[in-house]
Amino acid sequence: MLELVRAGGWLMLPIILCSVVALAIIVERLWSLQVRRVLPKNLVAQVWRWEKIHQLNDEHMKELQASSPLGSILAAGIINRHQSRDVMKESIEDTGRHIVHELERYLNTLGTIAAITPLLGLLGTVIGMIKVFATITTQGVGDPGALAGGISEALITTAAGMSVAIPTLMFYRYFRGRVRMLVLKMEQEALTMVEIMHGQRKPDPDSE
Repeated sequence: MLELVRAGGWLMLPIILCSVVALAIIVERLWSLQVRRVLPKNLVAQVWRWEKIHQLNDEHMKELQASSPLGSILAAGIINRHQSRDVMKESIEDTGRHIVHELERYLNTLGTIAAITPLLGLLGTVIGMIKVFATITTQGVGDPGALAGGISEALITTAAGMSVAIPTLMFYRYFRGRVRMLVLKMEQEALTMVEIMHGQRKPDPDSE
């Protein structure tokens, strides 16, 4: 492996760096975007139980905000539960925008890596071919060994760039879709809470 890195030339260093950063982001996002961490089960039911027994105090509000992204959104609405439905929805939407930004953290970086690593590989190809033609100009084509270095550099950097870009792009698309799914479910949960608080919907039986 080390020999391949050396044979690929200096452009292998930024490609390897991109791969390390991409791997770190993928692991972090896989952990952070778990459904159980973003959307704990029965959270709206728990809020309704606290409301029925008049225990929506500051302690429970802090617990709710710290529990999950969904908890932060619900807490924003609960603070205004004695206001109109529109006021509750507006506060939820304001907090929701910040939560979406947090859920999408590092995804732009991941998309950038997926875009630039093939270009780095292509740049390595161009540099390798320049070396090949320079060798041909000075030494002719009689010595295959003299041409091998440039050709191998061109092929290795291209392969390395594509090897990083393909899985990175796959995870980037996966995470974008996952964020959209989580946001949609959070919107549904928040709307359910608003309607329950304003008596427009009956709570689920397990919230009783």
